Amino acid sequence: MTQEKIDRINELARLARERQLTPEETAERDALRREYIDSVKASLTAHLNNTYIVDEKGVKKPLARRKDGPVSGK
Repeated sequence: MTQEKIDRINELARLARERQLTPEETAERDALRREYIDSVKASLTAHLNNTYIVDEKGVKKPLARRKDGPVSGK
């Protein structure tokens, strides 16, 4: 995600506080937000894929994926 796209998301957010967005602006905002969320998730996944747990014997083990799916926040 480029800085220009992030700036555009912020610009559309400011406009939405001042007035109602046009359907085209709303669609653009939604697409940019989805792209931003996807890029953050990809970055986090890449970071976690390179995370290791070191046990008491000094053995490095890769972080295991959860089998029960994402945390629900409850």
